[in-house]
Amino acid sequence: MRIGVLGTGNMADALATHWARAGHEVTIGGRDADKAERLATRVGAGARPAGLRAAAEFGQVVLAALPFDAGAGVVRELHAALDGTVLVDCSNPVGPGFRLLTDGGPSAARRLASAAPEAHVVKAFNLCHEDVWRMRPPVFDGRPLAVPVCGDDPAALARVHELVRDVGCEPVAGGGLERAGLLEATAALFIGLWVGEGADVQAIAPPLACATGPGGE
Repeated sequence: MRIGVLGTGNMADALATHWARAGHEVTIGGRDADKAERLATRVGAGARPAGLRAAAEFGQVVLAALPFDAGAGVVRELHAALDGTVLVDCSNPVGPGFRLLTDGGPSAARRLASAAPEAHVVKAFNLCHEDVWRMRPPVFDGRPLAVPVCGDDPAALARVHELVRDVGCEPVAGGGLERAGLLEATAALFIGLWVGEGADVQAIAPPLACATGPGGE
């Protein structure tokens, strides 16, 4: 598929590299032409540099690899180019003290959906550090990383599930876009535990077979 990437940072680098190597056509869009060109060269596999608008117009799927405080503004500028596209939001609205910056208001994903109302926004790829996404593949103890995905449009979800698998992970249906805020809050909690407390987040939950107690009862 044709994938446009908005942004030239670490998440753009990590995910675009997987997708280009999986055979997708990738265009890297940035305000800084030199940064876009350098990233496209690093990604390789035919990735091309462009401006933000050109990347938005190119993609059947567009990754918004943008900081939370810039995302809605950029998407609003490009909303006409994003009509009908699958817009993937991987941002985390997490501030100092691991505080959720959207607390009491719409999620980051909802803000993108409001900025580009004719796009199909999907929340994914926000729960891990960019270097986890650089792994080829992200597999731990023989088990591929599971990636929750939230969105409302079935066709958009199917495309993003394919892209999750292209990273070497397993997609998990996370519900509609109204649940994106839960993913963002989970990221704030996890980052606070990992970075602030040095805690092993995987130890928080029992395995699926014991989710309702011993014996699954």
